[in-house]
Amino acid sequence: MSVSDAMVKMIQFYAQRSGAKSHHDINHFQKVWAFAKTIGELEGLDAYTQETLELAAIVHDIACPLCREKYGDADGMHQELEGPSMARDFYSEMGLPETQLERICYLVGHHHTLDQVDGMDYQILLEADFLVNADESQARKDQIVRFRDRVYRTKTGTELLNVIYGL
Repeated sequence: MSVSDAMVKMIQFYAQRSGAKSHHDINHFQKVWAFAKTIGELEGLDAYTQETLELAAIVHDIACPLCREKYGDADGMHQELEGPSMARDFYSEMGLPETQLERICYLVGHHHTLDQVDGMDYQILLEADFLVNADESQARKDQIVRFRDRVYRTKTGTELLNVIYGL
């Protein structure tokens, strides 16, 4: 299974489970994936780490439909709690090496945790997700600057954030 196969599978997953939110969920993960892909490539990730990042970006919010049903919201803490096992199930038939699958699940389970970032794949996923979330939540410029100064570490992610939000 390729990254493109995972993309189609995730679209089908959301179409079946997200109801009225399916368009939002699909658009969100595709935008996060596109930013993650771009930042990762321009930051020079090796092929294995790039693939891991992209596969994690595709499923980073896999738990949102379940969380909305179970908790009444898609809060980041709930996503991190429910997401890893769902990501494992999603990719179980893909034939990924166990270490790669573990890393994808770890990233899904930490993509709202801003400290103890332990790799470029993790860093880039945080940055890509915020690039999209800032727009979707209509974050104020001061909130964006504060997040950038606290979290962003890559040259590419920082440049994209600054250009997109006029910083």
